[in-house]
Amino acid sequence: MRWWDIEPVMELELKLFPEDAWSHGMYWSELAETHPGGSRHYTVATTEDGTIVGYAGLMAISGEGDVQTIAVDGAHQGAGLGAALLTDLIREAAHRGCAELLLEVRVDNPRAQRLYERYGFQPVGIRRGYYQPANVDALVMRLDHPSTEPKDIEDTHHG
Repeated sequence: MRWWDIEPVMELELKLFPEDAWSHGMYWSELAETHPGGSRHYTVATTEDGTIVGYAGLMAISGEGDVQTIAVDGAHQGAGLGAALLTDLIREAAHRGCAELLLEVRVDNPRAQRLYERYGFQPVGIRRGYYQPANVDALVMRLDHPSTEPKDIEDTHHG
């Protein structure tokens, strides 16, 4: 993700997360830390014509990684983009020497939870009222020892 991607990412962010969308400033702040040696890694998924249809971000500090965000446009869900974005984040976490990778996912989003479980993430706790203003709890999930070769989930797609 580059600075010129912020506007299309924000359009998608507001569409997908109308109640708890990140701000422009949050994305600018995150991208400021993507330089070599920085603590962040952000990527986008695009169509052939360059339209951004997904994005994801990682924070990696002192051997611990955290999935900051991962999102795919509703019209493009089910095509493997979420898996591709997650694979990128896991590989980057491994490359940065992270011993574990954490994430929060809404308790009312079983589809995302299943994706994370297929990659080996395990539930480790609940953050009450994490998503505001809707006051929705977050399920905290952890992947120990991220690998540069995350397990192949192709076998789990059964149509």
